[in-house]
Amino acid sequence: MIVIDEEHIFREISTKRPQSVSLNGPEGILAQVQKTAINITKKFGIPAFVIADTTWGSCDINESSARTLGTGIHFNIGHTISMDTIGNTVMVDAFDDVSFDSVAVKCAQLLKSGTVAVVTDSQHLHQIQKVVEILQKHGIKTVIGAGKGQLNDGQVFGCEFYPATSLCNDVDSYLFLGQSNFHAAGVALSTGKPTYVLDPYFNEVREISEFAELLRKKATLSIYKAAEAKRFGIVVGLKEGQLSKTVGLKFKKELESLGKEVEMFALTDITNDRLVNIHNVDAFIQVACPRISIDNKFDMPVLSTPQAQGLLRVLRGENLDEYLRLPHWL
Repeated sequence: MIVIDEEHIFREISTKRPQSVSLNGPEGILAQVQKTAINITKKFGIPAFVIADTTWGSCDINESSARTLGTGIHFNIGHTISMDTIGNTVMVDAFDDVSFDSVAVKCAQLLKSGTVAVVTDSQHLHQIQKVVEILQKHGIKTVIGAGKGQLNDGQVFGCEFYPATSLCNDVDSYLFLGQSNFHAAGVALSTGKPTYVLDPYFNEVREISEFAELLRKKATLSIYKAAEAKRFGIVVGLKEGQLSKTVGLKFKKELESLGKEVEMFALTDITNDRLVNIHNVDAFIQVACPRISIDNKFDMPVLSTPQAQGLLRVLRGENLDEYLRLPHWL
């Protein structure tokens, strides 16, 4: 069950005494966010607006929506980072209290040897030390990578993997705590090492490397298809943490130097439905979120930042190399 740190929210409201607040969180915990909003109104007698738009991470906190609403405090729930605030947004923890005890023992019995690094997402970060203790008790050499930037020790985002990549030369495999193939595949792609998901809900250990390899092949195929394009559209994201305009303009300049035609676009939500409305463009590069390109299906090539870097290598006749072996895909 997801547990939201409501005490943190209540302290902020008691201290700042806003006339209204806004909240949002990932779709999977929206019901719990609704309950928290109801609890706020009951306790403080103020409106609590649930912003029900998607929020994919600390790059997408919907602060602009909160400004439009004019709320005194905006709470982004469920994206734990190393900082308490981003701009005027208060980051609030939401932890899953599911137990990893059984699946950790099962994992230890399967691995038997080697050194593993344990990583996880925001919802299970508080359980990482206990899992390490179980694994070590069963003879598995276990390490946790140091955090960097917004990441805490052992924490990974869908596009940022510093605690994993920093240990790449020291470990044999990675264990991801949780159910998210999305996060685990990113670890596998950024490190090139076997990666296992410790799923406490189904009490199973599954290797994600095959799934990650399918994503890599799909991403690579898009690069080679895009290399045949004559006219590119570069899409800049309009969400607060995705406004990489400088990166987009850099790609424009480099592509034009290689004889390509380039148009610039901006979108809040970069989807196939929006892009098919744009005419006379053979391929796109979007510099908002790398996982948009790698995880989703589009009718034409839509490259992420690391894919676009790979494209430039291909166009220059250079080796594509392991273009996703990066600690950060932006």
